[in-house]
Amino acid sequence: MTMNSSDYTNTIAGSSLSPAAQRAEFIKNTYLYLSGAILAFAVLSAVFFTSGLGMVMLKALGGSTYGWLAVMGAFMLIGWIATNLADNAESNQKQLMGLGIYVLAESLIFAPLFALADRVAPGAISASVLVTAALVAGLTFTAFTSKKDFSFLGGILKIGGFIALGAIVASVIFGFQLGIWFSAIMILFAGAAVLYDTSNIIRHYPMDRPAGAALHLFASIALMLWYVLRFIMAFMSDD
Repeated sequence: MTMNSSDYTNTIAGSSLSPAAQRAEFIKNTYLYLSGAILAFAVLSAVFFTSGLGMVMLKALGGSTYGWLAVMGAFMLIGWIATNLADNAESNQKQLMGLGIYVLAESLIFAPLFALADRVAPGAISASVLVTAALVAGLTFTAFTSKKDFSFLGGILKIGGFIALGAIVASVIFGFQLGIWFSAIMILFAGAAVLYDTSNIIRHYPMDRPAGAALHLFASIALMLWYVLRFIMAFMSDD
């Protein structure tokens, strides 16, 4: 039987757990969902890569910047739908559906990038995974050990997100390359997002939505992986 959000909240409220223990249980469940999402992403990415789907998508995109922009636009739309499902759905099942849709969308959009990386910069994929894992681990440790509340980053991230999106669109319209430094800036942006999401999970995120919390954190980690991989690819191609 699926427990909906109100049932979950009532169960927590009626339990003998202290608020701190309730938050700890929520954090544990969030990271269990996050671990499942990361594992599913890894498996799907491996399937898309070995099946040749990533290469097919890469060839279809070719060198068209408009094609990549269309992929990013579709990805953002799916991400918006998935986030709303995870944040607003009344049942855990629908929240998990949102998380699953987002993981699938991420796996598909990474498929051509992984294919490109394997072709032009062998070793970049494994290096980017290790770098991303190290950065996320460091940021997570900072969020959990620091007494500072990083929720103030929310407004900065919203403005920064609009600026980044504008820069991407402008690069397509006017035909200029954003380059390695844009990837470096976006890695910092994604790091701030990981710190913000982790801090919210520790202190503020509603405790009846562990799947939604996992989705937000997974999205930030995936964003970091995307730009770490692009940075390493650009760095290796300059050598």
